[in-house]
Amino acid sequence: MGITRRDWIKTASLSSGMALLGGNALLNPLQAAPTYTPRPLAGMIRLGSNENPYGPSPAMRAAMNAAFQEGCRYPWSSNASLVKLIAAKEGVPEDHIVTVAGSGEGLKVAGLTFGQGREIISCSPTFLTMMEYASLWGTDINWVPLTKDLDFNLEEIEKRVSYETGLVFLCNPNNPTGKLLPAEQVLDFCETVSKRTVVFSDEAYSDYITEPNYPSMVQLVKKGMDVVVSRTLSKVYGLAGIRVGYLIARPELAAKLRQRVVADTNIMAIEAGKAALQDQDFYRFSLQKNNEAKAILTQALDELKLPYLPSHANFVFFQSGRDITQLNAEMAKKGIGVGRPFPPLNDWCRISTGTLEEMDLCVKALKEVLG
Repeated sequence: MGITRRDWIKTASLSSGMALLGGNALLNPLQAAPTYTPRPLAGMIRLGSNENPYGPSPAMRAAMNAAFQEGCRYPWSSNASLVKLIAAKEGVPEDHIVTVAGSGEGLKVAGLTFGQGREIISCSPTFLTMMEYASLWGTDINWVPLTKDLDFNLEEIEKRVSYETGLVFLCNPNNPTGKLLPAEQVLDFCETVSKRTVVFSDEAYSDYITEPNYPSMVQLVKKGMDVVVSRTLSKVYGLAGIRVGYLIARPELAAKLRQRVVADTNIMAIEAGKAALQDQDFYRFSLQKNNEAKAILTQALDELKLPYLPSHANFVFFQSGRDITQLNAEMAKKGIGVGRPFPPLNDWCRISTGTLEEMDLCVKALKEVLG
């Protein structure tokens, strides 16, 4: 027939009626899925920062282009319309939403608001932005190791909560492991611990969760508990370079957080965010391509007989059996950038999903380096 395996996969992935492996949505069987052109390969292939190579979508780019003529205006009124969309999506009143320049700013703001002069408890390794920033302002970080299964050790965290604890930080799914805590366990933990201190649930990768009906801790925010949830449009929506994210918290906590926001989301980011939240075609496409890219990587890891963790994110964390600094250098020589060290797991490597072409090149390099 003159069709390669790769051509077949690309064609099949864009055919109508294909169920998404990572979400509960289906493409309309009466309408072909849209296609999106990734950035062309140029220089180092970046598979170390958990980015979406397909975004921003055409709709988001059009919204940003149209917003340039409003670049002379302050963004406050436009931000109100973004907040309204987010509040509707999350099912909370608008006073529960704090928009930030990427969820990274939200993490820093929360660490400063609740941790300054006190302590933050979290597990290691995890996403470090909050703790690194808060420590600059006098916050003590009480680190708890992950369990032997590389999960957040909720039992040990709860034991350590004291009057000195200003905040507990969870990243779920966790970065760099990609693992997801059992739903009932994390709900019970957050509900119990939030009666003693603020619990922060970083849900940057929640869009990629494959477990059906997995709960967001937003449901505890709706009950008025001292829980803060962060979300980002950097990942599945492909807006990492535009910087737009948000926090969800009860009004009293949201007001405290809002006072500490530094950057204020700019008008182009606001319009991109509004377009993103309404671009369901691109959302579904991104989830679909992420699953295909992970499948290419995990198949190669299976062939190499390298253990890896189940991933509810846009990356895979695997045990390479080689010091990550050495592996990084060897992969870089082949034009592939992979994740940074995550001590003490120094022989583990995190590889983000890229385009299918990028993943083919990545696994080729992996086999040459580790085979």
